[in-house]
Amino acid sequence: MAGFSGDWVLAFGLLGNIISFMVYLSPLPTFYQIYKKKSSEGFQSVPYVIALFSSMLWMYYAFLKSDNTTLLITINSVGCFIETAYISFYLFYAPKKVQTIKLIFVVIVCGFGLIVLTNQLVVKASKRTHVVGWICLVFSLCVFIAPLGIVRQVIRTKSVEYMPFLLSFFLTISAVMWFFYGLLLRDFIIAIPNVLGFSFGVLQMVLYVIYKNADKGEKKKLPEIPNKIIILEEHKVQELTEQIIDIVNIMHC
Repeated sequence: MAGFSGDWVLAFGLLGNIISFMVYLSPLPTFYQIYKKKSSEGFQSVPYVIALFSSMLWMYYAFLKSDNTTLLITINSVGCFIETAYISFYLFYAPKKVQTIKLIFVVIVCGFGLIVLTNQLVVKASKRTHVVGWICLVFSLCVFIAPLGIVRQVIRTKSVEYMPFLLSFFLTISAVMWFFYGLLLRDFIIAIPNVLGFSFGVLQMVLYVIYKNADKGEKKKLPEIPNKIIILEEHKVQELTEQIIDIVNIMHC
């Protein structure tokens, strides 16, 4: 029975790694748009900074816990590399780099550095894993909540241009995999945040479907105005032509 449970843990852990890797790759279309526009204006760096911070924290938690954490270490080390690449790319095309640099300094340098130093110097060795685990839980929720700023923008503008659907989709599937991985390990630090992660992911996908259809509806209505203008212009041209012909006939007489 223990072996059967261990097989399921390994299965969900491997699936979690694969899908999480796809989560890390899902913003590629967003960065391709940035590359084409040569500007990151309209896109936010917050989700990527928070995701990098979360990956660093989970690696720290995995090293402290040490047992059954190999899969956590592998995917979060990959996450750190990819998120760093995203942030660097974002900064290269950002019209206002100072805000993102400040965010990186506060969250990554000060935040992560303070957590590690405090945990190592103040917290007892027997409680370090527990303390870092709860911090990981909170910031994992931040990773799922961070895109809600984009959700607000979608609702306000009624446009899904800046909502990465692939990111929302893969985050939802990833949340399912890591929930069962944590549940089977009886590690509720891993399982709990993925419940909300699944809920937020579904919300984002629903909004995407709603406003994507709204965008299509607006695009269908746009050609109606030019058609009316063309009809009016043709009518005026016809009247003007008839008047010119009448004038020419009078002169000819």
